[in-house]
Amino acid sequence: MTRSQRAGALRILALTLYTVLTVFPFYWMIITTFKQNVDLYSETNNPLWFNAPPTLSNIQYLLEQTRFLTWMANSLIIGVGVVLITLLTAVPAGYALARLRLPGAEQMGIAIFATYLVPPTLVFIPLTRVVHVLGLQNTIWSLVLILPTISIPFSVWLLMGFFKNVPFEIEEAALVDGATRTQAVFHVVLPISRAGLAAAGMFAFAISIQAFLYPLVFTSSTAVKPVTLGVVTDLVRGDLFYWGSLMAGALFAGLPVAILFNYFMDDFVEGITAGSTK
Repeated sequence: MTRSQRAGALRILALTLYTVLTVFPFYWMIITTFKQNVDLYSETNNPLWFNAPPTLSNIQYLLEQTRFLTWMANSLIIGVGVVLITLLTAVPAGYALARLRLPGAEQMGIAIFATYLVPPTLVFIPLTRVVHVLGLQNTIWSLVLILPTISIPFSVWLLMGFFKNVPFEIEEAALVDGATRTQAVFHVVLPISRAGLAAAGMFAFAISIQAFLYPLVFTSSTAVKPVTLGVVTDLVRGDLFYWGSLMAGALFAGLPVAILFNYFMDDFVEGITAGSTK
C-alpha cells in the first residue's frame, strides 16, 4: 500500500470505530427496550440480540405505571423557559459588552464567563435559600429560575464573540438611515448573528434537559419531576432495576433531543466555533 492508501485506510478505520462507539449506546437502549425480562437476566443468552421474541411490555409499563408523559411535559416546559430566560438575558448583555465600548467590558465578560466554571455543587445551598424565599419549593418554576444561572454566563461569552464579528459599519449605516438602536439590533445585528443565537439556545436547552442535581434538590413530588429525575427515581427501587423501562425512558427522552440537535447542527457548530474565537 502506498502512503496515501495507508492514510485513507486509517481514516476509514478511525471513522468506523467512532461510529460504532457512538451508535452502540442507542443500539443497546433499543434492544433492551424490547427485550423480555427472562432474556435480559439470563447469563447464557447473547446480550447483543434477541434470544426471546421482542415485547412491548416495557414501554407499556413506562407509559401506564409511571408518569412518564408528565415528566416529559415538565422537561419541555423547563427547557423552553430556560431558553427564553437565557436569550432574553444573554442577548442584551452580550451586545452591550461587545458593541457599546463600555469601560472594562472585556474584563467584565471574562468575569461573567468565570462564574460558569463554578461547580453547581458549590452554589445549590444558597440557591435553595433563594427558592425558599420566593416560595417555589417543589415546583418546576424553581428549575426554570435556577438553571439559567448555568446557561447565561456561557451564552453571554459566546454571544459577545459573535456580536464582535458583525461589522460596526453595517449597524452605523442603519443608525444613519434613521433606525433606532433597538431597530438596528433587531433588523441588522441579530439576523447576522442567527447561528450564535441558535448555539446559545441549544446550549441552554441541553443544560435544562440533562440536569439532575438541581431537580434532585428542588423537586420531590412525582408530578413535578423532569424526565431525567423521574425515570431514575421511579424505576430504580433499592436493588430492583426496571432495565427495560429505564432504557425505554432514556430512548424516548433522548431521541427528540438528538433529532433537534442534528437539525440545528450546522448553526450550533458555526456558533460555537465563530463565537468562541473572536
